[in-house]
Amino acid sequence: MNNQTQTKKSSWLFNAWAISVVATLGSLYLSEYLHFTPCSLCWYQRIFMYPLTILLGIASARNHTFIIPYALPLVIIGGLVSSYHIFIQEIPHDSASASCGPVSCQEDVLNAFGFLTVPMLALVAFILIFVALLLVRRHENREINSNKASQ
Repeated sequence: MNNQTQTKKSSWLFNAWAISVVATLGSLYLSEYLHFTPCSLCWYQRIFMYPLTILLGIASARNHTFIIPYALPLVIIGGLVSSYHIFIQEIPHDSASASCGPVSCQEDVLNAFGFLTVPMLALVAFILIFVALLLVRRHENREINSNKASQ
């Protein structure tokens, strides 16, 4: 096993976990410390992000890459929910149709620089995790191919 490839796989797996931790802590900070009530779509995004902190944390600690096919659906579906949430916030709709719970999904509780909203931050986190997991798979495939070539 190539030590450099193993180190790259471990670092990308750790990065994916670290991103999920930052996203989870950020959402908890907004709701628990700043007392922003999450809308229904924010809850769905959390449902797909929070398990990633546990799955990717264990995978990173044990250097288990077999978890990636199980984590990718969470990342993809969470990213799709984030994209839909951004669409609802950015495209004007009837306010009654966008009211998806006690808090409207159209409401921007955080709008930094005119474009950085909570669902945008979640989408960025899901994309970064997705890329990191794909890079882990890429290094794993290179390792497999180099082992086959050396035999």
